[in-house]
Amino acid sequence: MKRRTILIIGAPILLACSIGSASPKQLSPADEFAAFTAGDYVLKGRQWRSACGLEDTESASYTPGAIEDVRDINGDGHLDAVITEGGTFCYGNTGTGFSIVSQQPSGNWKLVISSQGIPEFLTTKGVDGWPDILIGGPGFCFPVMRWNGQEYKQHHFEYDGKSCNP
Repeated sequence: MKRRTILIIGAPILLACSIGSASPKQLSPADEFAAFTAGDYVLKGRQWRSACGLEDTESASYTPGAIEDVRDINGDGHLDAVITEGGTFCYGNTGTGFSIVSQQPSGNWKLVISSQGIPEFLTTKGVDGWPDILIGGPGFCFPVMRWNGQEYKQHHFEYDGKSCNP
């Protein structure tokens, strides 16, 4: 219970812990642009914003899109990136949304998943080595998404490593 209470208050700190503690690799400016574009972000001034972020013009809680982690998440030899954006206008009480994009063998970037919440990579895996993702936020029973070879689909619900029913 304390873990999730802290998660709500300190989401950005715990987000960094949940996606990896090593310092992220840097993308080239061209790959950064392609990664954000694949995640459906638009450059407005100097900020990357989702469609919802473009509407959030006055919220004090808004934080523009940022690449939080760059690494080979599924072990295929290609980089993947976790992009986050914040604000209660777009993401409610969770205050955070994320997108995961993956560099393809062609060099292009592709959106893998986009969701409200805070991603936590689990040790269990779906097809092609993609890790299951627990999508955290306020509450006590969280969806776990599993890659089926084409998309992340809800697999089960979990809290503190145990199955639960929301």
